[in-house]
Parts: sequence; structure tokens; C-alpha cells
Amino acid sequence: MYTTVGTTMSPTNRARKIKRSFSISPESHAFIRRAQKERRSRSESETLDALLSELMAVRQQRLLDIAWKDYYDSLTRDDFEDQRAWGSFAESQLAEEYRRP
Repeated sequence: MYTTVGTTMSPTNRARKIKRSFSISPESHAFIRRAQKERRSRSESETLDALLSELMAVRQQRLLDIAWKDYYDSLTRDDFEDQRAWGSFAESQLAEEYRRP
């Protein structure tokens, strides 16, 4: 087992990795080396894998943000007001829950 930025990975996950060879710029290599030291990773490969995972998460979050924006942009004024009313109701119910002993 090893840990990469809070994520524990079993040796079986490591065994399923694909070995690849890439050419990168000196700047990218320096960035990976700095990140490896900051993270205290055992290898550049482990560091690069973690950095790519973080980038994938950022991109996924961006897609979710776009989807939510598209959803709310597609609502009519009446739909939007209905959503706002339900949101206010939900907030009031949660506030009530926290006030109860």
C-alpha cells in the first residue's frame, strides 16, 4: 500500500498501470520533480499520475459547473421562482432541525 495526496492505493492498482514513454519539455520535467519533492512521492511516475488525476477532477468539476449553469439558464422565470421557493423551504426546514434540542 502507498499513499498519494491522501489516497491509498493497493498494489493491485499499481499492477494495472500501463508503462508508457513520453518526451516532455525541461520545464514540465522540472515541475514534476518539484511536485514529487513537495508530495514526498516515491517516483516521478507516481507524481505524474497524481497530477493527472487532479487535472481530471478539475475538468470533471468544470463540466458539472457548466451543466448546472446550462440547467438554470434553461429555466423559465416561473420555473426559477419555483426552484427558489423550494430552496427557501428546504433552508427553513434545515434551520428548524438545528434548533430542536
